[in-house]
Amino acid sequence: MTSKLAAVLPDLAPWRSSRDFRLLFVQGLITYFGSFMAMVAMPLQIKELTDSPLAVGAMGAVELVPLVVFGLYGGALADAADRRKVILLSEAGLGVLAVLLLGNSLLDEPSLWPLYGVAAGVSALAGLQRPALDSLMARIVPHDQLTAAAALNSLRWQTGAIAGPALAGVVVAYAGHATAYAVTVAGFAVSVALCTRLGAAPASHDASRPSLRGIAEGARYAWSRPVLLGTYAVDMTAMFFAFPNAVFPFLADDLDAEWALGLMFAAGSVGSVVVSLTSGWASRIRRHGQLVVYGAAGWGLAITAAGWFSNVWAVLVCLAVAGGGDMLSGLGRSTIWNQTVPEELRGRLAGIEVLSYSVGPQLGQVRAGAMAGWSGTRPAVWSGGLACLASVGLLAAALPKLMTYDADTDADAQRRRAQKDAAAAEAAG
Repeated sequence: MTSKLAAVLPDLAPWRSSRDFRLLFVQGLITYFGSFMAMVAMPLQIKELTDSPLAVGAMGAVELVPLVVFGLYGGALADAADRRKVILLSEAGLGVLAVLLLGNSLLDEPSLWPLYGVAAGVSALAGLQRPALDSLMARIVPHDQLTAAAALNSLRWQTGAIAGPALAGVVVAYAGHATAYAVTVAGFAVSVALCTRLGAAPASHDASRPSLRGIAEGARYAWSRPVLLGTYAVDMTAMFFAFPNAVFPFLADDLDAEWALGLMFAAGSVGSVVVSLTSGWASRIRRHGQLVVYGAAGWGLAITAAGWFSNVWAVLVCLAVAGGGDMLSGLGRSTIWNQTVPEELRGRLAGIEVLSYSVGPQLGQVRAGAMAGWSGTRPAVWSGGLACLASVGLLAAALPKLMTYDADTDADAQRRRAQKDAAAAEAAG
């Protein structure tokens, strides 16, 4: 029985082998909890101020340009600077923005424009930070533990994504937006303190300063690798067509279940946590491209069903199933990225990675909000799910190397494994 449980439960090897991984795990858990409190409170506050699904969906448009610009620059910066400093300073900046949200919510008549301004600022700082965080993972975790690290990181993220939104709906309803933002501020204060304890992560000795030429070099590498290109395209397409979060406040109204709003935001994370908690098998998978495609298809199918059902509990189950599919796809993407990208390009490719899994949801919010205003909330949800299914199928057919990717035989994965083995041998010597 013990051996069977060990084969299913998450692999804890990264937690045991890396102090910095443990620090980032705890820091991220605290940050995500506070951030998801704000993620629910902000669209609710915009809804109260405007009563417009388009105004809520416009958050995605406001966040898009800063995310693209600073995500690409953050990738180049992660290759040229100490990644620990980038993470620490951007985390402190996010804490300052949380303070601004708190201050605005305490006014007798809160303004709308600070909410959009903070959304743009959060997007910019997240774009700077995520490449440094993502590219650091392959440095602090052994090569054969990368899939396990991806599963644990997702478990951390989803735990915050469940607890934050579920509590945020209750907190906002009974204590107001200001209390939710105060929790966010406290979380960032603790997170910054933990980030100061991370080990230094300086750039390689031959790293060049951030530049458009360096960013273009990373983009050319990604474009020349069909497997990487497929992971970006599948994720961006799935999120663009089937990311319904912006219309959740209106979906709850349509279902006469305003009490379920927090649960809607948290349901996808419940499904992801179930997959994460039973992810021991994932360390034995070698065809990670198939995980990307089948997981994204499962996401689209479940979102389609969520738009069709009129029972709130059936909708919540569908959203949970969608989260499980997204988790499978994310495990495949993260493993492929960390197994194949060379160290000297890791930051810049992480910047492109940030765009692939962030731009899609931002544009998806705009699409969902605009279509909900035109055709109604539920049609906006199910039609996006169908478009996701069709698009993922077309991409899988157009990029066959993604479906046939094998971690044991792929040339880039073998090269990266040899680089890490050589670095470990040099350090030991």
